[in-house]
Amino acid sequence: MLPSTLRTVIRVIRRASSHRVTLSSAARALSFTTTPTSQPSSPAPERAFLDVERHADEYRPPLERIHDWDEVHIDPTDVTYQRRQTQAARCMDCGTPFCQSFTGCPLNNLIPDWNDLVYKNDWKKAIIRLHQTNNFPEFTGRVCPAPCEGACVLGIVAEPVTIKNIEYSIVHHAFEQGWIQPRTVKHRTGLHVAVIGSGPSGLAAADLLNQAGHYVHVYERADAIGGLLYYGIPNMKLSKETVQRRVDLLASEGIEFHTNANVTPEQAVKLKESYEAVVFCTGSTVPRDLPSTIPGRELRGIHYAMEFLTRNQKHVMMNKQTGELQSKWDAQQLISAKDKNVIVIGGGDTGCDCIGTAMRHQAKSVINLELMSKPPATRNEEVNPWPQYPKVYSLDYGHEEVKAYFGYDPRNYNISTKEFTGDAEGNLKGLRTVQVDKNFNVIADSERVYPADLVILAMGFTNPESDIIDALNVQKKEHKNGTFTIDADDYMTSVDGVFAAGDCRRGQSLVVWAIAEGRAVASRVQKYFTEMGFAYDTHSH
Repeated sequence: MLPSTLRTVIRVIRRASSHRVTLSSAARALSFTTTPTSQPSSPAPERAFLDVERHADEYRPPLERIHDWDEVHIDPTDVTYQRRQTQAARCMDCGTPFCQSFTGCPLNNLIPDWNDLVYKNDWKKAIIRLHQTNNFPEFTGRVCPAPCEGACVLGIVAEPVTIKNIEYSIVHHAFEQGWIQPRTVKHRTGLHVAVIGSGPSGLAAADLLNQAGHYVHVYERADAIGGLLYYGIPNMKLSKETVQRRVDLLASEGIEFHTNANVTPEQAVKLKESYEAVVFCTGSTVPRDLPSTIPGRELRGIHYAMEFLTRNQKHVMMNKQTGELQSKWDAQQLISAKDKNVIVIGGGDTGCDCIGTAMRHQAKSVINLELMSKPPATRNEEVNPWPQYPKVYSLDYGHEEVKAYFGYDPRNYNISTKEFTGDAEGNLKGLRTVQVDKNFNVIADSERVYPADLVILAMGFTNPESDIIDALNVQKKEHKNGTFTIDADDYMTSVDGVFAAGDCRRGQSLVVWAIAEGRAVASRVQKYFTEMGFAYDTHSH
């Protein structure tokens, strides 16, 4: 049952919707206060949530986009500012905005504020307000599943505000107008921080620590900065030019980036001795595997999702003018799905990215197997009430592409893998499965054999790699399912001056959570410096 406060919210919003009461009267009924706003320069109506329908940005046509590696989204410049303002006007300016609470945005983005600024056509103030809480809105505006929209109060009785689209439009417009420029760090503390890992948590931590005046060095073992943003998320979902633009901006502000820097246990010890603080932002990179007891697991043609996606992204980085791979990657290392029967085991965003990648390789067929049950078409209020993120059935971009090209939804639910079959040369040829019920009990006579030349395991990740963690004697937190994370409840580990953030601390999660973690660990490092008498109060400068 919903808490009494939420039930009151629902009653008021429904009354507002059915009786056309004003937003201010609804606020008074909840003892909220509202701030009058000036009339916008556009014809966007006040209280648009009563009359205007949600109009989210479309993807490019699936049969067009599967032939390129460009972003699946339509060009943001194709959407008029008037439409953005009209959609922003649907925001109810709630007295208690659940969209920016713990049930919505982990960054506590000031969503009603910048919705109102877009509505008023004040885009410059909107990007300032957005950057107050989010270092990289151009990333979250593309890859975040938008838990904020799932927690939108309007979503109780209607479709939620297009928060994610508005967020991206703000930062896109700001870059176009040249408003986002390198920020000068006026004072340097003389303190040095090493950040291991350049994913979203590492970049966010580095950004804030650099702006606080510390010398920040980021160590990345890959040949490009960005972590999963660069090689884990495919180009059609997040353009690498977008990632590189932000990395270049951070570098121009004074952050030192070190690529091809695979920190060894010995080097980790030296970093600890050389820097006033070391921050682990190494992610959760050990992939979850199928049980070793499944016959045929050793056959050629079975790969982890990140192996498949990373090799593909490196291949995509081909320099079109010279024909040379910018990443210096051997083109023969590409795991190709062309003309193959492809099976992706595991759902979620990563599974969908593997499906979309296989489609662009021109696979012969694409099937997705999931152990879990098919989600309901609508939110189950008993087990998944608002403002939780709605766990409902939907078509993501990869599923949509398979349906458009092959004529079927690639997902098959309640499927358990029993055996891989191959030929005499050790090549994968098929996959034997059974169907299970919601309690994972095998259903009789449900065995099926799928043809398979390429199987991609997209079942998530179990834990961070432990070599450099162990080298510094950092304590781990063991979990009941056999996985572990770094034990750092307040972001500092068991070792003085060593911190952790992101997936290596909280387990695999979203990009938006990683950015929030990076911001939090930067604050904790600054607090540590102050407690140790190292740093001055930067707010006074």
